Amino acid sequence: MAFSSSFASNSQDRARWKYDVFLSFSGYDTRRTFTSHLHEGLKNRGIFTFLDERVDHGNSISEELVKGIEESQVAVIVFSKNYAKSRLCLNELVKIMKCKVENGQIVIPVFYDVNPSYVRRQIGSFAKAFAKHECRYMDDVEGMQKVQGWRTALAAATDLRGYEIYDRTESECIRELVDDVSSKLCKTSSSYLQDIVGIDTHLEKVKSLLEMETNDVRIVGIWGMGGVGKTTIARVVFDTLSPQFQGASFLADFLLSFCKLGELFPILLEFVNFMHNC
Repeated sequence: MAFSSSFASNSQDRARWKYDVFLSFSGYDTRRTFTSHLHEGLKNRGIFTFLDERVDHGNSISEELVKGIEESQVAVIVFSKNYAKSRLCLNELVKIMKCKVENGQIVIPVFYDVNPSYVRRQIGSFAKAFAKHECRYMDDVEGMQKVQGWRTALAAATDLRGYEIYDRTESECIRELVDDVSSKLCKTSSSYLQDIVGIDTHLEKVKSLLEMETNDVRIVGIWGMGGVGKTTIARVVFDTLSPQFQGASFLADFLLSFCKLGELFPILLEFVNFMHNC
């Protein structure tokens, strides 16, 4: 299997993400409700999520939050009625939109019981929040520039495709959102594969062996000497097929590192029996 020079650089790009998702939200509105359920849904799908457990007081982002945003491949922003009251939330938003431009971060806005136009134009509860912010920074030029930056970031975020959680079942919306995030992660993860010569042929061969149309357990072994691309093929298969499942996890170099060849087959047999009994 041949690798182009861009494969290494793209692999390094993938490695820079420490988290799959960063959640930005107003703890006052959604910490114990929608955001909590969303976080659980992401975790159950195997999506590694940064969730700040602290109450959103203060007006500056901690170094931990900055790193959390920078090291997340996707940012989900849960706009709610009191989101704009929190200077911390607004500063997170500015940082997220900056990372979108500079780092290619994927940003998904969610409008929880709030009209997107209210967020875009800063009216309703957002107008009240900004009136307080402007009053606070009335005699502070730098502060007023910060307020304008918040307004700009809100307008930019609402131009993105998002989700409106209004008059819908939350569980249905969360399921749809988790599916979307999972799909975007796999699509981004697989984008580097286009430069690997012959990868499509290998993918189709393995997919035919898996017989995805059958409702049964399948185990496919990929054998070969080191460096020929076994893990890469497995990764391609996983990234291509995992969105079809509610739960998925890719464990590289896990099983064989603990097993001799003669011990592998009894373990696989036990695993198959376990899956049949589930």
